[in-house]
Amino acid sequence: MSEKKRVSETRVRVRYAETDQMGVVYHANYLVWFEVGRVEFIRHLGLDYKSMEQDDGCGIAVVQVEARYRAPARYDDELVIETRLLAARGPVVRFGYRILRVNDKTLLCEGESGHVVVGKDMKRRNLPERYAKRFADWLI
Repeated sequence: MSEKKRVSETRVRVRYAETDQMGVVYHANYLVWFEVGRVEFIRHLGLDYKSMEQDDGCGIAVVQVEARYRAPARYDDELVIETRLLAARGPVVRFGYRILRVNDKTLLCEGESGHVVVGKDMKRRNLPERYAKRFADWLI
């Protein structure tokens, strides 16, 4: 994780199954990569999404997502997912993403996702304290 930029970087390689008949990555796969970046961002903060679900009995539900596609990714491209925490307050968390091709640094997709923390009953609740503190520290 880059402290200077406050960005988590995660690398993935495009699998053949992620491409469409035109040989480019199917658009919905970028949302999967947003999730990969988000989970790894949380892990880079020394936290664990799985523990949040199991120990704290809550999850982070996606309530909004936006993606802007800039250029196509193709089979076997190595990509970097840059993930940033944009906001965290009470039950609301927002992340930002940029996906770039590693070999030429081309921006392929950028976007944001909005989340609400929910309990197992799917009702809103605040982010567990250790997550809220670490997220707040990261935003400062």
